[in-house]
Amino acid sequence: MPRTTAHRTAALAAAAVSPFLLGLWAAGPAQAHGAPTDPVSRVFACSPEGGSDARTAACRAAVDANGTSFAAWDNLRVANVNGRDRQTIPDGRLCSGGLSAYKGLDLARADWPSTRLTPGGTLRMTYASTIAHTGTFKLYLTKPGYDPSKPLTWSDLPSRPFVEVKDPALKDGAYHLTAKLPADRTGRQMLYTIWQNSSTPDTYYSCSDVVFPAAVAPSEPESDPTTEAPDPATPAAAASTTPGSPSAAPSASTASGDAPAEATEAAPESTPVASATDSGSGPSAPMLAGGAAAVLVLTGGAALVARLRRR
Repeated sequence: MPRTTAHRTAALAAAAVSPFLLGLWAAGPAQAHGAPTDPVSRVFACSPEGGSDARTAACRAAVDANGTSFAAWDNLRVANVNGRDRQTIPDGRLCSGGLSAYKGLDLARADWPSTRLTPGGTLRMTYASTIAHTGTFKLYLTKPGYDPSKPLTWSDLPSRPFVEVKDPALKDGAYHLTAKLPADRTGRQMLYTIWQNSSTPDTYYSCSDVVFPAAVAPSEPESDPTTEAPDPATPAAAASTTPGSPSAAPSASTASGDAPAEATEAAPESTPVASATDSGSGPSAPMLAGGAAAVLVLTGGAALVARLRRR
């Protein structure tokens, strides 16, 4: 057989078989790609591989609303978005990517399986994948005040992701992403992940419910009554020192020379007393002797006058 005829025959055979092979490829797991398993995404938690999470009330309700299981948890993708996520995916359908086959993931409820995170801490995401692709991961965290009882909308998310990771390596069947979390989130929030492929026209969407601890206001240390110093302004403190005693400290006004009016009016008149330790404040010895002599002179004169009167 000529070479040209052989090539033509092979091409025709390939053309005849290729639609069948493409159908199998599209339906089989080889076409699937991935989703977050930690923090666990809704689609993985509610899949047959979700373990105990798949038996929760939220996942049972999601499967019922979906009408089928989430066995294809790694195939939630939309083609030809090209970065126009907000124009392509409708409000209220962000978790399903707007795909009817995943509509159960859009249920608005606050009991979805969740992962606890720390405000301002380090996020370590495991994004399981069955096929390696190049592309950029964009991670969003709902704004403070997000209400999980309402459908997720684009207005619940900031305009920019808190981290972007381009072309991470696929290792052990997963992409491992690390990022610093915002520090101002509390309570239940949504971690929204967009993976825009650059090696395919597909973009993947996923919702991971996360919970941050509530903010705790710092409490003031309790005072110990046994060691607390008394307040000088309280009566108890005033009673502990006696006016005029060596341990009594002068008040601010007394120290500055301005005695309080109450103290000035209540102070009784007193005669200065000579101090036994002040050598310059008491009467001197000559003054005492002079006083005694004067008393003797007066006494003698009185006796002389009385004697002359008797004569």
